[in-house]
Amino acid sequence: MKKIIYSLLLTSFVAFPVLAQVSIEDILAEIEKNNKTLQANAQNTEAQKLGFKSNNPLYNPNVEYDFMYGFPQNAGNQTDFLLNQAFDFPTSYGIRKQLSEGRISQTDFQFNAGRQEVLFEAQTTCLELIYRNKLQLQFQERKAYTEGLLASFEKRLTTGEGNILDVNKARLQLIEINKDFQLNQSQINQLTQKLTGLNGGEELTFRSTDYPVMDSIEDFEELFGEIQAKDPTMRFIEMEIVSAQKQVELSKAMALPKLEAGYRHQAILGQNFNGFHLGTTIPLWENKYKVRQSEAELSSSGLKVLQYQNDKYSSSRQLFEKYQKLAVTLNEYQTVLSTINSKEYLDKALAVGHISTIEYFLESNYYYMAYNNYLQTEFEYHATVAEILKFRL
Repeated sequence: MKKIIYSLLLTSFVAFPVLAQVSIEDILAEIEKNNKTLQANAQNTEAQKLGFKSNNPLYNPNVEYDFMYGFPQNAGNQTDFLLNQAFDFPTSYGIRKQLSEGRISQTDFQFNAGRQEVLFEAQTTCLELIYRNKLQLQFQERKAYTEGLLASFEKRLTTGEGNILDVNKARLQLIEINKDFQLNQSQINQLTQKLTGLNGGEELTFRSTDYPVMDSIEDFEELFGEIQAKDPTMRFIEMEIVSAQKQVELSKAMALPKLEAGYRHQAILGQNFNGFHLGTTIPLWENKYKVRQSEAELSSSGLKVLQYQNDKYSSSRQLFEKYQKLAVTLNEYQTVLSTINSKEYLDKALAVGHISTIEYFLESNYYYMAYNNYLQTEFEYHATVAEILKFRL
């Protein structure tokens, strides 16, 4: 029996091949290239930029031609020709250009915010796959070892050296392990399909069991300062204030008179007259409430920025505190699991007959429950760090 157990232990550690490693960075680069949402957003962003660039044109020139018959006939005919160009007050064009440039910058921030959401979803999926892959390796090891134990117990039962109770315990244990194995494999398949969907339908497989090395986060205030400087959503909302200020300036400029300049030709009774046309439009009605409307929108934009900053600070602080607690718990798990070697002791105790089969399964299940909790904590830790540092994607 002792030789059989040791043989099973050796087999369980060498039976599983090393899986090919593909980094999360490779996965994200592939998804950024192939994701259909990002491709659509890129085209929409370009369309928006063209739309903002077209918001600063001159009015179309105006051409008029009049021909009038004289009455009585000896009165002669009259023709009038007018080529006219209208202008807004000159200062409005500079303000419009600045407003258009601000809106174009906002579209870039908006695109980057959407890009980060897609890449963060892919990153989180990869992190969960790492967790599931590590869990699956454990299930494979337990499955192979328990199958070997069951075969050994069944063989001893046929020779009269074993008993049916050990066989039944091993069978029940194997059923539970197979159930967990299949459920976890189903989760791996679903996450793999999700990656493929994010990759525009092109198949992606991620079998890594190594989490990426992430920078430790020491000071929250320093972190939040970086978030304020780099978070595209925050930058987008902050740019709303700049755009709203320019809109107020534009509304005031549009409340000033419009100008007209052109060329006029008139022919009557054989005489020709040529000259300049000058005119103005006094905006008494059409812009009556535009300035007040723009000022109200500016005030609203300021409040939105403050609200977003407060919400972002609060949510980031909560994530930072969660990260600190998970780091402590993870370190405790790593310290304890690296020193107790419970599984190794249990396997040796069973091999030499110091514990019964039921004791072995009870104690090993307790150990694996703790180990699975460690894997869950490890995943939550890396997922939390990824969420905190999402603005760096």
